[in-house]
Amino acid sequence: SVMHIEGVREGHQSEGLRKYGAAFPERHCFTLVFKGKRKNLDLAARGEEDAHHWVQGLAKLMGRLQAMSQPEKLDQYPFWIHGVLQRADRNKDNKMSFREVKSMLRMINIDMDDVYAYKLFKECDRSGNERLEGRELEEFCRRLLRRPELEELFGHYSGEDRVLSAEELRDFLRDQGEDASLRQARAVIRAYELNEKARQQDLMMLDGFMMYLLSAAGDILNQEHTKVHQDMSQPLCHYFISSSHNTYLTRNQIGGTSSTEAYVRALMAGCRCVELDCWEGSDGEPVVYHGHTLTSKILFRDVIESIRDYAFKQSPYPVILSLENHCGLEQQATMARHMKAILGDMLLTQPLEGQDPHDLPSPEQLKWKVLVKGKKLPEPWHEPQGVTSLPDPEEEEEEEEEEEEEEKLQERSSRQVRGSPRGMVLGDHGVLAKDASQVAPELSAVVVYCQAVPFPGLAHALRHPRPCEMSSFSERKARKLIKEAG
Repeated sequence: SVMHIEGVREGHQSEGLRKYGAAFPERHCFTLVFKGKRKNLDLAARGEEDAHHWVQGLAKLMGRLQAMSQPEKLDQYPFWIHGVLQRADRNKDNKMSFREVKSMLRMINIDMDDVYAYKLFKECDRSGNERLEGRELEEFCRRLLRRPELEELFGHYSGEDRVLSAEELRDFLRDQGEDASLRQARAVIRAYELNEKARQQDLMMLDGFMMYLLSAAGDILNQEHTKVHQDMSQPLCHYFISSSHNTYLTRNQIGGTSSTEAYVRALMAGCRCVELDCWEGSDGEPVVYHGHTLTSKILFRDVIESIRDYAFKQSPYPVILSLENHCGLEQQATMARHMKAILGDMLLTQPLEGQDPHDLPSPEQLKWKVLVKGKKLPEPWHEPQGVTSLPDPEEEEEEEEEEEEEEKLQERSSRQVRGSPRGMVLGDHGVLAKDASQVAPELSAVVVYCQAVPFPGLAHALRHPRPCEMSSFSERKARKLIKEAG
């Protein structure tokens, strides 16, 4: 359904087409991106004109759908539900078994408890033949749409006649904290009441009331706040930043697939801080994945390309790349090189001109910029090769969490039960960590406003505030600080 499409991308704009689409000319290709967890659909048309017609046509349909009013959507409902029923009716006998009903519920994204669904099914099966047909099926669909809590609310305001007058609707709106007048109440009735006669008499029935409450106008979120409405000229640390953890993973943390698509989805959902776990890869190319797990690996270079293409499609405000760095010096330099080459002017490599070095710039000043969060060498560098070893704040916190887990495991079982692979992994980790505790000057140079440091303690931090430094906490440490100095 067009309702399930989130966006259409032209050309080789998906991981699938970048990897496998070389046989098809880029102008013949396009990708449908779906809402939720559905995978992308990569398509190739016979020619450039065909591809263009599809992209234009789908964009038009999506726009039309967005512009539909609630009553218009309701007009489409019978056609839509009829199509779903036809697909769910596997043996095409125009009757629905409980198994087919469950299939229908899955198609319309209703995740319903089987026991409750079967109870509804039995109540609507008037003939008792374990099949729903005609009116029985209509009744089942009607019951699915019931909202008892809204019916109760409607009854409270409408009284015994079960019809809301404009005055009663105004009272309801005022009770919700809205500064409503009779004129506004009548406007709501004219926009949302489905029954022509009731609408002409400024009356609202239950269906119209539900239409209003389930529309954008009835949303608890102030629609003005779907756009940026706050002062964006304060220092960056005055804002909550929508952040993503282990951004590269599409499913679970242990054996899920790593994908550049996960970065695209996070950025398109409004995320402004994404995480890259960077590890040594083959052929001198760093890779991103969840270390010491079975998750698949993606090239650091490909991740940066996806970030370049999607960083500012949803918002102009800065994007922070949080690097968890496990690479040796050579591949760290490669990371810096890739970021500079791919991101170009987007990448912030110098403090902003005229900006007080003791203050962080604002999101407004940093619009369209990508910031790197990572470790930075002390300046001037005193080491002969411009290389020094630094503690990794992220790793320190992770190791603290790991130690907690180790202690718990030791209480529960002996080392033999856990077996040796864990020891081997730690051994590998030790080798990598030794190299990764050093910072390449090239990578240090692109860290400007988000310098990762171990937390010096609250007393020190309050006495010597350094806005460009940031620290990560394990949950245990955070809870401890809240307890001691909340």
